[in-house]
Amino acid sequence: MSISTLNKIKVLGSELFDLVLGAEQPKMYYDPKGKIKDVLEKLPQLKQKYRPTPWLSNTHVHLLYFDVIKKKTIKLEYDRIDQLTMQDGGVTAIAWYGYDLPPETPTVVIMHTITGTPESMRELVKDLHTYTGWRIALCLRRGHAGLPMPVPRISLFGLTSDLREQLNHIQTLFPASDLYAVGSSAGTGLLVRYLGEQGSDTPFKAAFAMCPGYNTEIGFKNVHPFYSKMMTKKLFKYFIYPYQNTWSQVASLDKVLATTNLEAFEKAYFEMAGFEDYQSYCQAINPIYVLENIKIPLMVLNAEDDPVCSIKNLDPYKDVVRQMENIAVITTKKGSHCGFYESLEVKSWASRLMADFFKHYS
Repeated sequence: MSISTLNKIKVLGSELFDLVLGAEQPKMYYDPKGKIKDVLEKLPQLKQKYRPTPWLSNTHVHLLYFDVIKKKTIKLEYDRIDQLTMQDGGVTAIAWYGYDLPPETPTVVIMHTITGTPESMRELVKDLHTYTGWRIALCLRRGHAGLPMPVPRISLFGLTSDLREQLNHIQTLFPASDLYAVGSSAGTGLLVRYLGEQGSDTPFKAAFAMCPGYNTEIGFKNVHPFYSKMMTKKLFKYFIYPYQNTWSQVASLDKVLATTNLEAFEKAYFEMAGFEDYQSYCQAINPIYVLENIKIPLMVLNAEDDPVCSIKNLDPYKDVVRQMENIAVITTKKGSHCGFYESLEVKSWASRLMADFFKHYS
């Protein structure tokens, strides 16, 4: 058999394998005349297929591995956790990794997932530090990681006023450090809302949103029922049951506790987020209302098989994105929710992309 025939068989074999895996080159949505195009052309990952780890090509297995196995195996000790009192008396915190690096070292500010804690975010913290060598500041929202809750106020997506106070703390400690931002899952709601509210007036040089749900008023409709039910129970467990005294004066508490999925919870809990009605809550929280005011480079990543933040959520906004000079949305066929594992070593393809993207703005 000739070498060329062998090569053809090899190529065919690898193409078949990719087909079974669901390995495909990422799709990109952006303004071809925009500023971000230059950076996209310099990122080799976007020119190659994303190949999920072979035994994680099923979306649910991938998510289970990310959520249950990987989170438990990552070893990482934070340098310190600063507890901060907000202007209204509420409590947030910042968990630091690489705190003692030279003061001018850049800092990646991470906005965590819907029930995020320092422990659950260790993998992303460790990856970003490893790939960039930079300092990491994980911004913890109210009620997360068992923080005290003296003021009856929580938000699934966080409050931009709290984030501004956290950023002031970071900049006071490290005035010479360039800042970059990452939002993961629910944290993307806070990130995009903040960027849209601030426009050019932000210390961030570039930002990355992993697995957003886009419009918070409809995003939860498309969550796979199993995960929706499970995550609602987690919200009760972490943010309501431990703080019974805090919530005792909230009239809508029973209504919130009667919900069984994320969509119903989100529509019922507005009072706990500090709003009189659902409409005013949405106007203040939903990132989609300010999306078009984002002025800094932002890369967004979604997997087409994400069972939590469905790819359907992106559809209404593809044309908007294509008219914004500094935003690129990247989609992969596989990757599940926040996993994006590749290779036999089971490493995050997404973390590598974030780091390379940021380095182009450093």
